[in-house]
Amino acid sequence: MSQESTGLTVMLVGASGLVGTRCLHRLIDEPSIERVRILVRQVPSQPLPDKVEVCVTDFNRLEMHAEWFDVEAVICALGTTIGKAGSQAAFRQVDFDYPLQVAQLAKASGARQFALVSALGADARSNVFYNRVKGELEEALQAIGFESLAVARPSLLQGNRREFRFGERLALKVAGWLLPVLPLQWRPVQADQVAAALVESVLRPQPGLRVMANPQLLQMH
Repeated sequence: MSQESTGLTVMLVGASGLVGTRCLHRLIDEPSIERVRILVRQVPSQPLPDKVEVCVTDFNRLEMHAEWFDVEAVICALGTTIGKAGSQAAFRQVDFDYPLQVAQLAKASGARQFALVSALGADARSNVFYNRVKGELEEALQAIGFESLAVARPSLLQGNRREFRFGERLALKVAGWLLPVLPLQWRPVQADQVAAALVESVLRPQPGLRVMANPQLLQMH
């Protein structure tokens, strides 16, 4: 039986974020996905279709609800900034500890696929703290042993973000000026293109590790 006809149950983590919101829309619209289980801190303000199961949780107590992780696939779009988190330690908790624990619980419950929003420049040996944390997470996820692990490494994200990020807004403006000469690797990418790549990786998984770099993400529709 093809992957498209199995009626997948997919967990989405970070559904309220820029990429996560677009992932949720695509998962809802995809007829081959039977159920979408979103892991959130609070009940969404907008009503959601019946196929969406809302799991309100304290991310420090994920192990208390092991039954939630009985899914075929996980898409993780969870992330923050050091400025918003308040410290490097708090940033690492959101961008490393939580995604890794989600992955461990899902794998223990039989999940075969995991898709992650990482970042351009992710490298566990980087001197840049942000890039190093992203790279360390990628390596930790590989060690878990999912049948299929897809990692998206976008450059600057474009889209209607709920929160204002001055540095990101400024970088996007500069990138817009330089766009004619900017290499594809560094060009801003739409959040919906990243979401399309993540959902596609769940619907048509490839064995082992699949890294989707920015030029590949820019080709998504």
